[in-house]
Amino acid sequence: MSEQEATMRRIGLVAASAMGAVALALSSAGSAVAAEGTLTVGLTTHTNPSGCYTTNIWPMLVANNTNQVATVFALPNCQGQRIGQVRPNESRAFEFGTSLSIS
Repeated sequence: MSEQEATMRRIGLVAASAMGAVALALSSAGSAVAAEGTLTVGLTTHTNPSGCYTTNIWPMLVANNTNQVATVFALPNCQGQRIGQVRPNESRAFEFGTSLSIS
């Protein structure tokens, strides 16, 4: 194999690796899609929510009008014990809830 052929082969391998990395990045980004609908936590409504929401309203009132399950935590920033879930199109109150996670 000539030096030119070896160089072309290395370029092809690098290009294939780069395209694979881009495809992997795009596929993992697609899986982090927000829930569709609205989520009310305390007195605040979030449209197409994703992530963690903390409230200082007790009891913690949650109205989940999304297509995803929301998980309620005892501490701020979705830390501490998981104390309940709110399924899609369900509303609940949590005496000891402080934060909620949804994706």
